[in-house]
Amino acid sequence: MSLPYRVTDGRLNLDQQRKRAKDLLRRWRAGDPERLPALDRAPRLADAQWLIAQELGFSSWPRLKAHCDTLRFASEHPGFMADDTPQTRHWRCGNDIQHSLQLAGFKGQFRMLSDPLCMGPVPALAPADYVNVRSAFISHAFNLQLPQARQRLESEYAALQQLQDEQPTVLWCEADAYDQLFLLRALAGLPELPRALSLIAIDRVPGVARFIGIGQLAPELLAWLWPQRRPVTPAMLSLARDAWAAYQAPDPTRWAQLAHTEQPALPLLAPALMRQLQELPSVHDGLALSERLALKVLQHSGPLPFGYVYAQLMEQHDPLPSLGDLMFHALLRPLIDARRPLLHEDDAALPWPRRTLQLTALGEQVLAGQAYGLDCHDEPRWVGGVRLNPGQPHWALDAALQPVWHAAQRQRVVERS
Repeated sequence: MSLPYRVTDGRLNLDQQRKRAKDLLRRWRAGDPERLPALDRAPRLADAQWLIAQELGFSSWPRLKAHCDTLRFASEHPGFMADDTPQTRHWRCGNDIQHSLQLAGFKGQFRMLSDPLCMGPVPALAPADYVNVRSAFISHAFNLQLPQARQRLESEYAALQQLQDEQPTVLWCEADAYDQLFLLRALAGLPELPRALSLIAIDRVPGVARFIGIGQLAPELLAWLWPQRRPVTPAMLSLARDAWAAYQAPDPTRWAQLAHTEQPALPLLAPALMRQLQELPSVHDGLALSERLALKVLQHSGPLPFGYVYAQLMEQHDPLPSLGDLMFHALLRPLIDARRPLLHEDDAALPWPRRTLQLTALGEQVLAGQAYGLDCHDEPRWVGGVRLNPGQPHWALDAALQPVWHAAQRQRVVERS
């Protein structure tokens, strides 16, 4: 294979390489006589990008892109040097900033807790039993092998125990429930407060109209955030222990009290707890807020691709979005796969983001309050430590967003004294 491009001074421009990949794809599809690999299907853009990356000496297109990003950042910020050390640990509830930290010049070690604590059962159990429960949920929800899910969680939680030593550590968090629950879990597991633990926590960024998370920020914004870190205080630690215990409890009363009260020690916590509290079913329709918002997008717009419903939810409708795309897919599967589904999914052979979703007649009835969404689930649903059994009395939220004990007969709603 011969591609007409030569690098003479080490400079690579990602936009130029993208244009080259599109041109190569066009010629490939047109049957260009140039020697190109034979495929048993029509070539795709990803195939052309892979060939470009290979020609330039990279094992994949993402590695080429990462290198171009590094060159661009270095040329635009020749004087920046993060003042962390190789011993500093940067903790995050995902890997979305790992590459950007490196681009920005940070030298420390990246650590991640991938456990999506805003989904599935989070009961108060002994550590080994807790990991078993979470591993089983993650394996089922995200179609992973159970041993793989368990090994990953065991490794991450073992690393989290190292927060209690004296090595400099920074927790990077935003305002949503995914991040704030990670923060609670990290702090609540500490037997005492380390001297070298600090926190970066933000809910907005100047100039960003819809701030969703730190992962959307350019590397130079991480450099801007770095001086804003602050030491974790005893008040933060005490609040985290209280809030984590409340979230794991089978009774959401204390959780709701914290959500309805400002928390000066961790100012972003109460809104996140309130948003997560709304994943309990409403007494009106039996739906979690995430479920209701997704159904309403389809009710308003008609059948849409799965991925477009997710984009609409994140960009416009969710007041404090916390779901990744795979989490959103896992959230809606029970509404699709139930014996009495609220959603119908077409094009099952396509990747899930391209499959068309539409409301069923039962979905319309649930949104109108004529049927109860929780009772349409085939299996129990969990929010934190609260187990919700279809067809049985359970905790729900009233119009004032207060937890009430909801009887099996929908007409009987009794306020907790």
